[in-house]
Amino acid sequence: MYNDDLGTIDSENNLESPLDHLGAADADEAARPDPEAMLPLLDAPETPQRMLAARAFCEVHDERAIPKLIALLEDACPLVRVSASYALGRNTHPDAVEPLIARLEDWNGYVRKGVVWALGNCGDRRALNPLLEALRTDIPAVRLWAASSLGQLAKVGYETIVAAVPPLIEALRKDPVSAVRSNCAWALGQICRELPSNVVYAGAIDSLLEALEEDEDMGVQEDARSSLLRVGDPRGLQAIEDLERDGWI
Repeated sequence: MYNDDLGTIDSENNLESPLDHLGAADADEAARPDPEAMLPLLDAPETPQRMLAARAFCEVHDERAIPKLIALLEDACPLVRVSASYALGRNTHPDAVEPLIARLEDWNGYVRKGVVWALGNCGDRRALNPLLEALRTDIPAVRLWAASSLGQLAKVGYETIVAAVPPLIEALRKDPVSAVRSNCAWALGQICRELPSNVVYAGAIDSLLEALEEDEDMGVQEDARSSLLRVGDPRGLQAIEDLERDGWI
């Protein structure tokens, strides 16, 4: 019997959702679903068929599916809403941004997680404030992807990414979940690569150096180190060299 009960995610130890391990968008053509077969199923009266079709468009890009996927964000079944959210992260479109933002009010944490992932992929400045709010207030699994989605907005524009830096710094320093702090370190590295050398850039580098030297979690330290290496900031490279010489990393 089909069971559409998808509980909320509310603990540090439950950070994954059913669609976290999606295949690459450019996977082997022979293995990809047939969009001609899947498109009609997006309107199917049976919940499992709608879910199957929405998941198919997590792997396939087809603009014809976008209006139907937007409509499925309102589906009664949370599994369908999750799948539609991920599918709209693959099939990005400006028309999907506002409906995705509205779905951040969903009671289901898996759905909200899919939404923040999709908003990061959309590359739209309208996603900034909703993602910042999710980073500040949502459950760990959603904060985790809100952080990385903010990093995905790095190329949207200077004003957008400047506004993202202080909340990411705060979360890097204070979030109680190490995985969230790690994603903040990654996101700050992505943003720093797009910033000029100014006070905002310097503050972000300072926070990465602080995480590298002081965070208690080795994973966070490693992500801060990787970000500093990608940015190529002289202070960061010198700090890494000094720590390696002293045997700390």
